[in-house]
Amino acid sequence: MLRIGRDEHVWSFDANREPVVTVEPGTVLEIETWDCFTGQVQSENDTLEKLDLNRVNSATGPIAVRGAEPGDTLSVTLLDIRPGEKGAAMCIPGWGQLIDSVHSPTTRIFTVADGVVTMNDRVSFPARPMFGVIGVSPASGDITTFLADRHGGNMDDHVNGIGATIHLPVFQSGGQLAIGDMHASMGDGEISGTGVEIGGVGLIKVDVIKRRAGGWPITETNDAFYTHGTSASSIDEALKSACEEASRLLVDEWDFSVEDAFMFLSVAGDLGIAQYCHPSPGSVIARMRVPKLASNPAPFRV
Repeated sequence: MLRIGRDEHVWSFDANREPVVTVEPGTVLEIETWDCFTGQVQSENDTLEKLDLNRVNSATGPIAVRGAEPGDTLSVTLLDIRPGEKGAAMCIPGWGQLIDSVHSPTTRIFTVADGVVTMNDRVSFPARPMFGVIGVSPASGDITTFLADRHGGNMDDHVNGIGATIHLPVFQSGGQLAIGDMHASMGDGEISGTGVEIGGVGLIKVDVIKRRAGGWPITETNDAFYTHGTSASSIDEALKSACEEASRLLVDEWDFSVEDAFMFLSVAGDLGIAQYCHPSPGSVIARMRVPKLASNPAPFRV
């Protein structure tokens, strides 16, 4: 099996970056990722103001998939996600809805074993491993891995976990996929700005869907697909984009009328927030859950 180590990583999604490897569609790869702090946090004394912020959110890659061209979709199935034994979460000055109520900065170390995350001697909960950063090279320019946009990036959506397939619109030949920012668990909103930030190993499969693409990343699970929308600061703008993308798929791929798509999403869909740790300099990310039915069994008709 092809393995890519964590030292093959990037800090941004660059339209002009060369891949570290080129693989065929259908290839299964094992990727090793750093935690989002790239190993800088080892104890509760390592609070944010002591860190080199240029070393945050490294993503392993980039990986080119042969045959992926603009207008296609690069599909990434997360076959397995295996977190390490120790992770960290933080309260960060100026970040999140409760920051005015807490003493900050603060770091807590979490342990992970046998599918359980332990916060302290009283609080433990099931692990829910996922990747926060997953994306491809954009149409132009250089976008830091800290942000999210149409190319993906720092999506920070907990549905991007084991078994999910993330469909990414391709903007450059090969796609140039990079993945990182693993969490042992992260809640909707990620309101303090961190999940349980942790390094580990992922097992992924890459494929290409020719001549079909979303306007934003789409996550597919066994029973639903999730459209996304992002904004630099506006939750309303992000929510609207997620709804518009879901409606567009229903209309363009599955022959819904605009009116029927609107009503179907209202009565059967679920609009939610993936990340909103504001105020912060990060992106706002919304999602719309579209249930898979005989009328719309997948994001794309292929």
